[in-house]
Amino acid sequence: MNQLCIEKEVSEFGCSLISWGLYFGYFLFGVAIIAAVVLPLMNAVKNPKVIAKAGIGVGLLVGVFIIAFAISSDEVSQIGKVQDVSATSSKMIGAGLLMFYFTLLGAVIGLLYSEVSKAFK
Repeated sequence: MNQLCIEKEVSEFGCSLISWGLYFGYFLFGVAIIAAVVLPLMNAVKNPKVIAKAGIGVGLLVGVFIIAFAISSDEVSQIGKVQDVSATSSKMIGAGLLMFYFTLLGAVIGLLYSEVSKAFK
């Protein structure tokens, strides 16, 4: 029996159920990842215009990241120096945060615009 199961006072049957449940969960996670990748690709093959729209979206995200990376600072704080954070890591973290803020702002503006435009139709 597993040492952790002995320490937690779990029976051998319970320990094996936990193990098999975890393996089943990993299997389902793998199926979900495959479905999330394969099914949109199958749909895109049937309708090539979807690929162009997805490319535009990815291009916009790359553009937003480039802008966020350009304006982010590479300054490392005292706490960051203690934790061995480099200037490049600090700049990437800042770019990620700025990109999150930009996309959040864009989503909120889009949401408000769509609600207001529906109200006047």
